[in-house]
Amino acid sequence: MSQTRFRSNSDDQIRGSAEHIAGKNELNNGDVDAISRLRTSFDRLSQELAKVIVGQRETIDQLAICLFARRHALLMGVPGLAKTLLVSSLSECLSLQFSRIQFTPDLMPMDITGTDILQETAGGRRELQFVPGPVFANIVLADEINRAPPKTQAAMLEAMQEQRITVLGKTFTLHSPFMVLATQNPVEQEGTYPLPEAQLDRFMSLIELDYPSEEEEILIAKRTTGEEVPKLESVMTAEEIIAHQLLVRRIPVPEHIYTFAAQLVRRTRPDGETAPAWLKPLVSWGAGPRAVQNLILGAKARAALHGNFMVSSDDLRAVAPAVLTHRIITTFAAQAERFSAKQIINRLVAEFE
Repeated sequence: MSQTRFRSNSDDQIRGSAEHIAGKNELNNGDVDAISRLRTSFDRLSQELAKVIVGQRETIDQLAICLFARRHALLMGVPGLAKTLLVSSLSECLSLQFSRIQFTPDLMPMDITGTDILQETAGGRRELQFVPGPVFANIVLADEINRAPPKTQAAMLEAMQEQRITVLGKTFTLHSPFMVLATQNPVEQEGTYPLPEAQLDRFMSLIELDYPSEEEEILIAKRTTGEEVPKLESVMTAEEIIAHQLLVRRIPVPEHIYTFAAQLVRRTRPDGETAPAWLKPLVSWGAGPRAVQNLILGAKARAALHGNFMVSSDDLRAVAPAVLTHRIITTFAAQAERFSAKQIINRLVAEFE
């Protein structure tokens, strides 16, 4: 089967005049102006976060993509890489309510969702009153989610999927916008409950944080050992974020990008006809249809954040590693040869150049 080349003239032409693009596709003139405002706000957001976060530009980009795609993300990194600081600073810059849940083996579902407690009213009667849990926030940091038992993980993932919870037969809708950022510690696995693959699939992206460079580490030491604490300014409101999330859904996608996303995902499945020969001994399970959805949504969000009016193949290539890495299961042979899931996805993406 001949290799498909997706870099076509259409990718170079999509950045034409805003009026021409708006007239031919789903965007209108108001949307074009909104994309420009979103790009400006995103640049301001990056500048504000740079006051407290050294480096990690790619991480910030991926977090913003998940936020405006209205999806959730899994953060992976060793302790001390400022994951909590990054998430709390993000919520501060966006004027959003932030909560942090430290997952532990004794954490119960009601510790997340909230529960009814018996309260005495002014008239002397006793009534059950619902006390909301920490999940009632705009940005929820689920710290070390793999340390909680499966029942508690399921309660968290139900809230992520439905954006509502049910407690004692009553349903409560969570705040909008709503985003869960879960962390896993890749170092310690003893006493943990790793998320099953079906639950990992509910996260749009796996965002991996690496150690900073030597220059960045020196700058971190200088910034964090002095008296001055940078003050962050708000660059966006919750209402603006919701409007931008709706805008992202309207970003036009050329037909060849849908084909690119579907074929890329199908090539991750070792039993499929289009899977390359080198992949079959390395992967035991490939990505499902939800991966295609998230590739398109992520590419739409990236295009809007960069001020573009249509999705290009470059947008899809940029989000593919974060979207696909946690959706494939490598074999023992891959682990023995030290082939990581990310390396496999990067090679698949490179074959489409």
